[in-house]
Amino acid sequence: MPDDLIIETHGLTKEFSGFTAVNNVDLRIRRGSIHALIGPNGAGKTTCFNLITKFLAPSAGTIHYNGRDITRLKPAGVARLGLVRSFQISATFPHLTVIENVRVALQRPLGTSFHFWKPESSLAVLDDQAMRVLAEVGLGDYAGLLAVELPYGRKRALEIATTLALEPEMLLLDEPMAGMGREDIGRISGLIRKISRNRTVLMVEHNMSVVADLSDRITVLARGEVLAEGSYAEVSRNSQVIDAYIGTGLDADEAEAQHG
Repeated sequence: MPDDLIIETHGLTKEFSGFTAVNNVDLRIRRGSIHALIGPNGAGKTTCFNLITKFLAPSAGTIHYNGRDITRLKPAGVARLGLVRSFQISATFPHLTVIENVRVALQRPLGTSFHFWKPESSLAVLDDQAMRVLAEVGLGDYAGLLAVELPYGRKRALEIATTLALEPEMLLLDEPMAGMGREDIGRISGLIRKISRNRTVLMVEHNMSVVADLSDRITVLARGEVLAEGSYAEVSRNSQVIDAYIGTGLDADEAEAQHG
């Protein structure tokens, strides 16, 4: 595995009762890049995420992370190696405060995540670290607020904060812009760009303007297979991508106008 690659898959395949959701996918994710995985609904994007982060076991193929074969590891094992993901649905604790959510994540490496019977004062040692994480995602002023009280875009930022608390080397973001308005999209896009300065990011995203703005490289999936790969300029002008992902006869600019 070349030193500039952080993730490499060979022949990655997942079958469900005779249905092939992901078929013979080869991915090569460069270290320090923002790599987007795009395609129509049902293309296999989230299944790929679940395979790479080991929430699903592949039917065939291999996954290497930093040169290590992680194909048979469990999700907790790959997270400990620095490969951490977010989900389409916010996974924060709504009735804990913002700082408490981050503290829960910070406890995981200490093996004390479920020691809820300990007095809160015993966790104060984590407050400075939690505040540094919150400052990184622009939530320092919201530390004492209940997560349920945050606006939607800020909740997504909190979810990213809880993943950053695990000190990931690589972050997988599953539709980070889902359900957001223009202002929140701009804020979270800026956040992703900021946190990518010393991390690798792999994201599934439907918003093509976000993909065009953030991505160094794009892999297009269709029917579970890799259809094209390259820069946004390259894949947006690929006739197969236009036909399969957007619709026959539409170019990338027209597609963006129609799909937002």
